[in-house]
Amino acid sequence: MPESGRPPSVARVPEQRGPVLLRATTLKDLPFILTAEQDADSRQFIIPWSAEQHATALGDSDIAHLVIEQKGRESVGFVIVAGLTNAHASLEFRRIVVSAKGKGIGRAAVRLVKQLAFAQWHAHRLWLDVKQNNLRARRLYESEGFAVEGLIRECLRGESGYESLIVMSMLEKEHLR
Repeated sequence: MPESGRPPSVARVPEQRGPVLLRATTLKDLPFILTAEQDADSRQFIIPWSAEQHATALGDSDIAHLVIEQKGRESVGFVIVAGLTNAHASLEFRRIVVSAKGKGIGRAAVRLVKQLAFAQWHAHRLWLDVKQNNLRARRLYESEGFAVEGLIRECLRGESGYESLIVMSMLEKEHLR
């Protein structure tokens, strides 16, 4: 939270990095969001939300729900960041879903989220959890400077049994390096 004591806003979004733009999600985006979450390659690594959960998040001042667009305004994914009103300036990078994988869009979006977290929202810490078997995402986060903090063992029941989560984070001073 900024020194002013007021929660940060997402008013400065859209943010752009290279071919990718982040902008605030609207109710009109929900069909795309729901479809992206149901994609077989994404669904296995997230816990999909209902339309109501996404709609509620849009009105929550503690959450930034942002659409990832390519130049030309094509929606190619979304991110959710929570904790915007956290008194300890610790933000949760709750979700990223990219429908066009293998094109650098996820990396560009992660870099934008880091920029927003530390430069606009004045975070001290940005953290996330990732399923242990999501090797593509783990490699991306590690290459973008996130450090492994620990393992939450078998905390989710999946279709093939229990799954574990790896907690990763980045501190502001690490982002500035």
